[in-house]
Amino acid sequence: MKRLILPLLTVLALCGFKPPLPPGHDPGPVHLSVIDRDDGQPLHQYRAQGQRWVAGQQGHRYSVRLRNAGPTRVLVVLSVDGLNAITGEVAAPGQTGYVLNPWQTADIHGWRKSSQEVAQFVFTDPGRSYAARTDRPDNIGVIGIAVFNEAGALSAQRRPAIARPQARPAPAQAEAAMDAAASRMASAAPAPALGTGHGQREESQVRDTDFERATRMPAQTVEVRYDSTRNLRARGILVTPAAGEAARPQAFPTQYVPDPPGSRLPR
Repeated sequence: MKRLILPLLTVLALCGFKPPLPPGHDPGPVHLSVIDRDDGQPLHQYRAQGQRWVAGQQGHRYSVRLRNAGPTRVLVVLSVDGLNAITGEVAAPGQTGYVLNPWQTADIHGWRKSSQEVAQFVFTDPGRSYAARTDRPDNIGVIGIAVFNEAGALSAQRRPAIARPQARPAPAQAEAAMDAAASRMASAAPAPALGTGHGQREESQVRDTDFERATRMPAQTVEVRYDSTRNLRARGILVTPAAGEAARPQAFPTQYVPDPPGSRLPR
């Protein structure tokens, strides 16, 4: 029987369970982070120009870590460079995604090739990215998620509502000034230096499950942009000290007190 929208057949990542973690930076049940698999560290997220950024390194493999900090299942549609990481389609919120159980953390290592394998996410030249190689390069440099609550579990997640005043529309003159500033920023921004490649295949097992969305619109969306350290510096986003730049003073640079030069302490 053909199903149009609800329920949508989805994919469940079979990852280990972890105890509840403190809330992340994301205003919603799912926290998104990017893990450099070659050094095992999460990439620091910088906020600038109303966006979130991470600095990737050419040739390094990475994973998208999804952490469900809530008490009910959620569906997460994952987009990389504007493409659905499971199906390869141009990404849209209503598509297939990963289902996370309560408090579950899943590391998504690559483009899904089957229920048994993925092709690794790898930072590479934009021209060698999977999006460019499939003639869809318009959204290279961004990772995003659309999160849906499960029907029947919505009441357990309800919280008191707060009414806030709506922002007043900006006058036409102010709108024109903001548009001009955005255009100048866009023209001055460097060309993207990184995209996500279609790397080596590795084992990554999942199983199919059903999930009925509580709403047609996502309960949460998150975007994290990525680029090279050099380009983030060119955009005015401080990442790491440049070569030759003086290191910042540290309060605890060593563990023990060394003897001063030429001193002889009594024994």
